[in-house]
Amino acid sequence: MTTPTVHVIHENGAWMPPFRAAFEAEGVPLTEIDLSSAADGGAIDLGAEPAPGIYWSRMSASAHTRGNTHAKEYTRAVLRWLESWGRRVVNGSGVLELEVSKVAQHGLLRSHGFDVPRTTAAFGREGLVEAARAFEPPFIAKHNQGGKGLGVRRFDSHADLDAYVASDEFEQPVDGITLVQEYLAAREPFITRAEFVGGRFVYAVRVDTSAGSFELCPADACVVPDSADDAAVAPFALRADIDAAHPLVRRYEALLAEAGIEIAGIEFIETVDGRTVTYDVNTNTNYNPDVEAASPVSGPRSIARFLGGLLAVERVTETQRA
Repeated sequence: MTTPTVHVIHENGAWMPPFRAAFEAEGVPLTEIDLSSAADGGAIDLGAEPAPGIYWSRMSASAHTRGNTHAKEYTRAVLRWLESWGRRVVNGSGVLELEVSKVAQHGLLRSHGFDVPRTTAAFGREGLVEAARAFEPPFIAKHNQGGKGLGVRRFDSHADLDAYVASDEFEQPVDGITLVQEYLAAREPFITRAEFVGGRFVYAVRVDTSAGSFELCPADACVVPDSADDAAVAPFALRADIDAAHPLVRRYEALLAEAGIEIAGIEFIETVDGRTVTYDVNTNTNYNPDVEAASPVSGPRSIARFLGGLLAVERVTETQRA
């Protein structure tokens, strides 16, 4: 009989080293299912029972930017297969649909009473130009399906947007949907990302936005080089004043529990006019090494312990079945 293990489904090996190290440190066995290679061939026997263990989906909405165009669709198939056999899947098929749609994230947040940015989903180039006319500049546009600030641009006039959409620089969204969104002016030049594992708060990260970039990926592989001296910008820091007792954190935990999201990072901004606006639910979270070094608790090791606990229960269940 195959020994149950934790199976992680992903498409980007560059993001895996911190997790491999964390699982090794916690003594939790880890098997990788890398769907980036599925483009070269592969198949699922839908009538075959999946290997025992716990499955964790780390599929990213930005997979297509790394050439893994169909990885999200492959993951949909894999997750449906696993769930049909009753396998325990962390961040399963329903959560994947949130990861790949900011429209879905917006709807989830709004329906649970969170202050969200005014947003219109525009279809195609012409739809984008028309939708933007209802927004006073400045406003932003972003891809519905993406990560790392994919396709996010600020426009200070409708003429600027018109010129961009008509140019060769226009970034076509992979699903054809662009969001037009009100521009939120931060009270101070940062946004906050609250991290959760097992649906419980881990820590909050202060992300400096003073450079004006929308590139907010915290992973080592996403560190932004400074063009002036080619040094690495490190805009991520632990935000100690946001803790598990914070009212917003408790509301986020309730949201995650109801939505069945077990591992996530939720981003919000505090504006000059006194709003606290939540705008992103990232279910494929990465962790910044500077924050990890400053925090008394580790994100990757929290995940390893959480999934290791689920695995221990699964092993008992498998033993009883045998």
